[in-house]
Formats: sequence, C-alpha cells, structure tokens
Amino acid sequence: MLEGLPPHRPTHVLRLMTDEASARAMTDLLGEMFDPTETAVAAFEAEDGVTWRLEAYFADAPDESFIRDLIRPVVGTDADAAEFRTLAQQDWVRASLEGLKPVRAGRFRIHGAHDRETVRANELPIEIEAALAFGTGHHGTTLGCLRALVDVLRRGRPASVLDVGTGTGILAFAAAKALRIPVIAGDLDGEAVRTARANARANGLGPYLRLYEGPGVRHPLADRPRHFDVVFANILARPLRRLAPSLCAVVAGSGVLVLSGLIERDVAGVLSTYRHRGFHLAAKGIIEGWVALVLRRGGAAPRRRGVFAHR
Repeated sequence: MLEGLPPHRPTHVLRLMTDEASARAMTDLLGEMFDPTETAVAAFEAEDGVTWRLEAYFADAPDESFIRDLIRPVVGTDADAAEFRTLAQQDWVRASLEGLKPVRAGRFRIHGAHDRETVRANELPIEIEAALAFGTGHHGTTLGCLRALVDVLRRGRPASVLDVGTGTGILAFAAAKALRIPVIAGDLDGEAVRTARANARANGLGPYLRLYEGPGVRHPLADRPRHFDVVFANILARPLRRLAPSLCAVVAGSGVLVLSGLIERDVAGVLSTYRHRGFHLAAKGIIEGWVALVLRRGGAAPRRRGVFAHR
C-alpha cells in the first residue's frame, strides 16, 4: 500500500522494519501529516510473511527528530531505529520495488524482470523496471485504472485511446497490448516520457506508442475533439478539475473518461466539476483508499452505477 504519489526526484528516504499493524498505522499517519505531492509513504510485506518494511520518500530533507517523535507513539523505542538516508537520483524506485510481487488485473500482469519466467501463456504481461517516473502498477491509482480498463474491454473494443500523465506508460501499454492499436500517451515531465519510451521498446510496443511531452492534451496528437473512445487521466484532484474542459472535449460521444489519483474526499468535488461538463459517473473502484472513476457523457446514469473490484 502507498499514500501519496511519489515525487519524481526524492532526495531522502526513511526506512523501518516493523509489524503489519504498525506499518499501516504509520502509513496513514505520515500520509496525513505531509503533502502527498512532496512525500510518498509505502509499506510492503517482507518475504518472511511477518515483517513489514515502511518507507517514506521526501522531496526535501526531513526533520528527523520531528518524525521520530511523531512515530514513537506507534512503534515505541523502535522509532530510534528508523533509518534516514540520502538518495542518489536513480536509486529510489529500484529500492522500493525490491521484493514486490507481480500485479494482476484481468489478463494484465505487471512484473519486474525477476518474474519474467513466471508469466502464463494466457496473460498480457507488462514488464516495468525501476525508473524515475511514477507508475509500477502496485499503487492503487494505477491498479484501479487497469481494472477499469478490464471492464471497458469486456463491453467493447475501443478504437482510440489516450493516456494523459502516462508516467512509466503502464496504462498505455495495457491498452496497446489488448487492442494492438496505436495509443497516444503524454506527460508534462520529460523524464516520464523518456522512461515510457524506453519501457515501450522493452515490451515490444514501440510501434504502438505515440508519445508527447506537454501538459494535459496540449499537443496535436492529443488535442482532437470527440476523438478518443477511452481517455485515462491518472493524476491528482486539482489538475483533474483544472483540466476538465480539455479532457472532456477529446472524449468521443460514446467514450469513457477514467480518472484517478483521488482519495475519497476528492470525489464529490471532481464529480461536480465533470457533471457541469455533461459527464456522469458510470463506475467507481477503491483500492487502499485511492479512487478511480469511470465517467460517460450524458445526464444521470441510466442504470445502477457499477463497481470494478475484481482482480
């Protein structure tokens, strides 16, 4: 589980081995105390099945004494064993991915090179290694979007897909793997675009990816009114509200808009913004407190809204 979206270039990390209850409590605590765009807090089960590893990544040097005092009521004297390190720019995602298990959503399987040999014949594998850009499939926002895509594919075959804020490229890769069509994907961070391009080549998807660098849909590849059958925007609540006019404009008449990077308290405000643009909630999924929304054009949904919670 993870609270906050990992900063692209964190400089420091906190690590502490503890039990599951303490790891979860500290993830919630640190996630509430720090800006989620500047700090990411993660907890992973260790190989022994008992111990958990807590990690917190910071964009700037943290106040170590303050943090130790903050977590002391949760872990007691173990707070003094918390380890703070300065990170080399390329190290942080690699460290956070150590020991992570593959992630599945329908036939999609997100894995590292160390799990390449375990891919099954009927799966659609996507191999992602450590990189500076956000997006490994383990975060609830990415996994929620993948599950939404699985539901979309069960209902039809989209002819055009756009991934706004692509990060490592997972969502674009999944669409390209399943549909074997060119997918448009962009990010305002040049590092993310370079990472996505390299990942596309590594997954044999280079010919299917059309990548651009820029904010939102501000590029000729993406700024195409009523063109895309599926539009992903896995970012944060504030930019989702700001980008609502341009995102809504590029969704095809019968298309879907998949929004994520939201926590529960963000949902009402985001839905209100998109309702004013003529979209209604068609489905909703929640993973580890992170919400993914599937929106369609029109007024109130004609039937009971769906929930995509399958694995």
